[in-house]
Amino acid sequence: MLHVWIQPIVAQYGLYAVFLIVMLESAGVPLPGETALVLAAIFAGMTGQLDIVHVIVVAAAGAIIGDNIGFMVGRRYGLPLVKRYGALIGLDDRRLAFGQHMFARHGAKIVFFGRFVAILRIFAALLAGVNHYSWRSFLFYNAAGGIVWASVFGVGGYVFGDAMHRVAGPIGMIGLAFAVVGLVAGWWVMRRQEERYEREFLEQSEKDAARLPDDDERRRAARD
Repeated sequence: MLHVWIQPIVAQYGLYAVFLIVMLESAGVPLPGETALVLAAIFAGMTGQLDIVHVIVVAAAGAIIGDNIGFMVGRRYGLPLVKRYGALIGLDDRRLAFGQHMFARHGAKIVFFGRFVAILRIFAALLAGVNHYSWRSFLFYNAAGGIVWASVFGVGGYVFGDAMHRVAGPIGMIGLAFAVVGLVAGWWVMRRQEERYEREFLEQSEKDAARLPDDDERRRAARD
């Protein structure tokens, strides 16, 4: 019976909720933006009360606008702000060092693909601003990444929701149940694998960063 009263709410406020949650997450607030997008897309596929094109557009717009807010905050207030308040949003010294190192080596790739990586999704725009990444380049790659991200997860959720809507009969329901279990298991395996790669990447990045000369060493080398 839950869907009886929640459907009108989602149908009326769904697009606003998706936009707001995705925008805030992109700006640096730890909210489930990707989850909001997927749930709205599934709802669109199941009920037809939301237009999937509108869902994708508002999610992409929220991602781009939020990322640019985060970018401007990072550029305006820089490292002092991040070092002082970063822990409140999970941006500790370890992740900060990782982000700085990654932007130094793969700036454009991080801007584009950062939305697909859990550890970078919230912090990528902020760190791009802190590192004084070119705003024009940031806007281009960020917009492209946001549109691709919203399209991939939006279409995927919509197709899944539409399939759920079309299922009929006990055999179909059993098959759907197995499909859901398989999707959840696959998502869990992918997340564990992603976390493992993230840990390895962080460790390697810290090792690489430790080998770089510090400011004093660079000044001494310049004098010599």
